[in-house]
Amino acid sequence: MKKNAVIMIISITIIVLNMMMIIVQTIKNVITVAIMAVTTAGIMAVATTVITVDIMVVTTAVATTVTTVGITTVTTVGIMAVTTAVIMVGIMVVTTTVITVGIMAAVEDVVAAGAGFFNTGALNQQKELKKLSSFFVS
Repeated sequence: MKKNAVIMIISITIIVLNMMMIIVQTIKNVITVAIMAVTTAGIMAVATTVITVDIMVVTTAVATTVTTVGITTVTTVGIMAVTTAVIMVGIMVVTTTVITVGIMAAVEDVVAAGAGFFNTGALNQQKELKKLSSFFVS
């Protein structure tokens, strides 16, 4: 009997130890799953934050660069166009004025020369006519 009682105590002990091993294994699995969940959530949060910040930085940099280049280009082209137009108008006004003044002076000279020739010719003809008329009248 003693032998059976010892075997029974050993058997109960083995069963209890097995149950404890199952409980420990279950607790270990729960802790592992919890650690994995927390770690995954932490990694995903950090990765999402880092990726979002990187995307925002790159997007801001690209948008700023594109906007700056666009504004600079449009401003430069506008200023160059206005400056060129003003300079061209100024050159055209000065050139037209100089040419007009030159032509007017040349025309006045030609008119004066023509009038001088005409007056000189007319005076000579008047003198000749007076001579002829005095010849006939006297």
